[in-house]
Amino acid sequence: MKKKPVNINKKTYQKPKRFFEKSGIVDPEASYYVPLENVVNPDNQDIKTMVDRGRYFSIFAPRQSGKTTFLKHFFKELHQDPTYAAIYLSFQKYNRLTKRRFYAQVQKKLYRQLIERLTAVECRKLDEIKSFLAHHDLIDHISFGELFEELNRIIEFKKIVIFIDEFDGIPIHELENFLTTLRDLYLDYKEVKQKALYSVGLVGIRNITKLIVGGVSPFNIADQVALPPFTLKNVRDLYTQYTAETNQPFTDEAVKKIYRQTRGQTWLVNRLGTILTVNIKPGTTAPIHEQDVDKAIQVLLNERNDHFDNLYEKAKLFKETFIEIVFDHVEYNQYDEEQSWLMQYGLIKNIEGYAVVANKIYKDIHVKAFFKEARAYDDISLETYLLPGNRLDMNRILLNFGRYISRIGVKAFYAEEKPYEKTGQFLLTAWLYQFVNGGEGDVRDEVLSGLGRLDIMLTYKGKKYIIKTKVNRHDDVKGIINEGIIQLTGKYLSTEEVEEGYLVVFDTGTPVGTVCTPQVHPAGNKQVTSFTIAIGKP
Repeated sequence: MKKKPVNINKKTYQKPKRFFEKSGIVDPEASYYVPLENVVNPDNQDIKTMVDRGRYFSIFAPRQSGKTTFLKHFFKELHQDPTYAAIYLSFQKYNRLTKRRFYAQVQKKLYRQLIERLTAVECRKLDEIKSFLAHHDLIDHISFGELFEELNRIIEFKKIVIFIDEFDGIPIHELENFLTTLRDLYLDYKEVKQKALYSVGLVGIRNITKLIVGGVSPFNIADQVALPPFTLKNVRDLYTQYTAETNQPFTDEAVKKIYRQTRGQTWLVNRLGTILTVNIKPGTTAPIHEQDVDKAIQVLLNERNDHFDNLYEKAKLFKETFIEIVFDHVEYNQYDEEQSWLMQYGLIKNIEGYAVVANKIYKDIHVKAFFKEARAYDDISLETYLLPGNRLDMNRILLNFGRYISRIGVKAFYAEEKPYEKTGQFLLTAWLYQFVNGGEGDVRDEVLSGLGRLDIMLTYKGKKYIIKTKVNRHDDVKGIINEGIIQLTGKYLSTEEVEEGYLVVFDTGTPVGTVCTPQVHPAGNKQVTSFTIAIGKP
């Protein structure tokens, strides 16, 4: 028997040496790591340039976006230069401390690191510095400022750089005093080239440079630096490290899909890396494809984790604004307080002048959570809503949605005595979601299509169901229906190559509880079925 030739180029799977980090600082020895790109101030200066120039700066980014990892790696890089003494502090657990306890903790961490670093670089004034520190206790912001005034006198040719991580954790009663002291030190020694406190970086989720305390901004002397997410190149490089260790590749389509879904959010990129290589395709050299990413995203959306829990609690604080951003084209307003908080928490972004959800995964997980709150669910049996050929019985689905509205009432539809159109779209999307949450389909809102943006598109087993929603605020239901038919047939059905569309009109002129019969409207080779949902006040 003739032997088959051996493929000497075939690679075998190797157990990975590292893993995808999902919490805490990334250690390149234990976890896959890529440095963030384009971390700059508005003048396009990187962190090293700012430190070299003696600048004070604020780095802000949402939690679990790589702030601490970036800071720690830059800290090590800075210590390669013996003229720098870099100090790392964290205020993460300090928010409830008294003033004396707070400054005692700062003193403990600051003095220890300062002595260690000055010892390492063989500072000639080390003994004098030790003597001074032994007799100078930090008890308030005044003594904190005096510390650096004296160090400026003692230390020659040494530059102290202080990084304060989790600055948001500072006791609120000391916020103004602490920032004002830093501001005074900066202004007092701005023209002095040889100074002890050379540069300061505050790191947190808030942009400290714009913080207003007592009617003024005490840290407006600092540069602002927004920490960027991963670029597509960063995502590709991160997964390439895994491939180099295991011989299991990610296809380019898979990497691009992950980037589109996450928009480079570092925690999401790492978590999907774990799910794909541990749950979806473990222990193999078979490539990870775009379809595998879809499966991994479903796993992610259905798991409970601290990252999603934290974001959900933050989203609930500004729920109405967040839901409006999810469903509507809301203009971004930098002076809108709720938008500002949602952006600081990483839930939204400013894209081309509009406030939008930061990435699709965040959108899906929060919409799903709010759907559950809305309780837009029945104890359904999916089989009773199926027609031959795995088609959904949309007539029955939408008729039962009308009955659901009559049960819950119409209070949610009215804001300041006006019917709120997005409430109906939100509840309808929630109702439809229960028919696809088993993974057989998808519900998307505000979908770009053809000449416009269609309201809802439900996909089930490859078949599309296009739905347009409208509100009749007057008495012209017929006119509203005709307008909806024109929009569906003229813009969306042909573009999506679908023969039938569905129009749901929320009618304020018909008292809630009234049962309305669906109407079929032929339009050339297309067909629209309209459903009138009664939301008139009793």
